Amino acid sequence: MFGSTARSRRLTLALAGATALALGATACGGTTKDDASKDSGSAAVGKADPDAETKKGLTVAFLPKQVNNPYFTTADKGGEKALEELGSTFKEVGTSSGTDTAGQVSYVNTLTQQQVDAMAVSAQDPGALCTALKQAMRNGISVVTYDSDTNKDCRQVFVSPASAEDLGRTLVESLSRQIGGKGEIAILSAAQTATNQNTWIDVMKEELKKPAHKDIELVKVAYGDDDAQKSFQQTQGLLQEYPNLKGVISPTTVGIKAAAQYLSGSKYKGKVKLTGLGTPNDMRAYVKNGTVEEFELWEPAKLGALAAHAAVALESGRITGKEGETFAAGALGTMTIGADGVVSPGEPTVFDKSNIDAHDF
Repeated sequence: MFGSTARSRRLTLALAGATALALGATACGGTTKDDASKDSGSAAVGKADPDAETKKGLTVAFLPKQVNNPYFTTADKGGEKALEELGSTFKEVGTSSGTDTAGQVSYVNTLTQQQVDAMAVSAQDPGALCTALKQAMRNGISVVTYDSDTNKDCRQVFVSPASAEDLGRTLVESLSRQIGGKGEIAILSAAQTATNQNTWIDVMKEELKKPAHKDIELVKVAYGDDDAQKSFQQTQGLLQEYPNLKGVISPTTVGIKAAAQYLSGSKYKGKVKLTGLGTPNDMRAYVKNGTVEEFELWEPAKLGALAAHAAVALESGRITGKEGETFAAGALGTMTIGADGVVSPGEPTVFDKSNIDAHDF
């Protein structure tokens, strides 16, 4: 399983790495594999060899934002399937809370001590994991983020669900159509520190400044911390605080399901519009009973699969994370890395009564 030359080099670093991690060090001496590309402990700066042999027998660890979350379960299963096809091993670790940043740091440190070959991490906070992830890269571990990014110098590749601009724009356009282009709206997000959520919300705010949306007022951004009960309560609170609210955008699968659950059992069903990012299996009942007209999401299994392919391509030396590099990603085809090491599996799908039964995830 751990038969690579890189692994044998990493074994010599285990004691020093564990000591550095225990002290919370931000730098370490000595050499690791691929020092030419990883000696800064940040995004790769070496040269890729697109013709390099794809390594097998690697161990790639997935650290989702939250385990036992249906969205991440589906995404990580996509990663597991891809790794099986690539001849490598999948493992998943993580916290049960979507806001346990200290827990995520601990898992990164443990994976570094265990000397996995690569990590795919969905970050709860853009900066909290940076010291630990940079330490992992200094120890020769390839680091991919997926779904929710870190600061760009704390990983090599970010697998983005879709363009932030596309998501922010289409969610605003969807709700605007449903409320007739005017009225008060709110956003129900996950955690205040969630990188992807904040990026999408920034885009939504810019979109709302356009003349086409001049009669729409964003009255509040609420945070449910990707906790079902808290998101349910936040939805209830929004309607109590803003009785004239016309619609809610929830760009989080936990949040939109909880909001739909509240609305479906209240006097606001069908009157207060709800859209956002959800899974078909979570939202099917609410679409069919008229609580939700439409929502959107990319296919999470493709996201996980692309993260797995990127991790193996990095560890094989086929890419470093530089803009313009390409790599094969199985059924997803050939992927091209964009600016800041970002790659995406494609645009999201809009789900409504006409197509929701055709999807099972």
